[in-house]
Amino acid sequence: MTQTLKIALIGAGFFARNQLFAWAGIEGAEVVAICDRDPARLAAAGDEFGIARRYRNAAELFADGGFDVADIATTVGSHRALVEMAATAGVHVICQKPFAPTLEDAKAMVAAVAETGKILMIHENFRWQSAVRQVIDALRAGEIGEPFFGRVSFRSGFDVFSGQPYLAEGERFIIEDLGIHILDIARALFGDVARIAATTRRVNPKIKGEDVATMQLLHKSGVTSVVDCSYATKRLPETFPESLIEIDGTEGSLRLDAGYKLVIQRDGGSQTRDVSPPLLPWAEQPWHNIQESVQIIQQHFVDCLREGRQPETSGTDNLETFALVEAAYLSAAEGRSVDPGAL
Repeated sequence: MTQTLKIALIGAGFFARNQLFAWAGIEGAEVVAICDRDPARLAAAGDEFGIARRYRNAAELFADGGFDVADIATTVGSHRALVEMAATAGVHVICQKPFAPTLEDAKAMVAAVAETGKILMIHENFRWQSAVRQVIDALRAGEIGEPFFGRVSFRSGFDVFSGQPYLAEGERFIIEDLGIHILDIARALFGDVARIAATTRRVNPKIKGEDVATMQLLHKSGVTSVVDCSYATKRLPETFPESLIEIDGTEGSLRLDAGYKLVIQRDGGSQTRDVSPPLLPWAEQPWHNIQESVQIIQQHFVDCLREGRQPETSGTDNLETFALVEAAYLSAAEGRSVDPGAL
């Protein structure tokens, strides 16, 4: 790896702008090339961030080379081909979630990069939100003893379709797009899952996929958790895009409440911490917690490359989260609990 980490960003759509801002804020990282099939998006991103090398064809980008990392920010259908191009080119890879169209594709992509000795990280950023990170740190530090129950919840009526209209067109929606994040938080908190049972519902008649999902997880650690997601919840104040968490432990309880309040109760006492994320200069409310997490996860990736270690959200790790998504859909379709490890 060169002293300055050179990055090629593939995809200049809705979310990629956050990634470009985040890279600009990381010392020793530079986006040297950008690729998008849409000439207007390509020009807009290239002009805003001063990126001279611009491509409409990923194969031409990889053929020209000159970068250390491919940051793939396209939609899921293109991921396998792009990851395999990156593996052939011998560069490190960051890939947006959902990682792949199928679990089989995801496994093949992990294997392709592993054979090169390069690092593959999935841009699974929710567990890197600073408020969520403080919950993870408090739990791992034993502040409430051993956990035995948890709930991770994301319920909102926010119109996500205005910025990402393609979300309304897929046969799958909330588990694949949002639930994957919330399931990953549950894994980060309580470990891998032995069984999952799920129910889904479509409330919004204007979309094709499900917009409500409730999942019960039995973790291998013995913890039972509930993961619930909704984009059909009408309530004020609107909590988008906050993930709310509650955990019961042998020595106390913990809650991440709306407004980024972390409440820890034990020994008859209660402590409340303000864990509000900072508003970065380029960020905007209410997206700022997600935008900050983009910079945090990309910094984590740079640190891992420099230290020669695997990222926390590596391709191999994300196979476990991906399997949970597939198992949740199977459970909802067949009305039974599913072992994600059997998929």
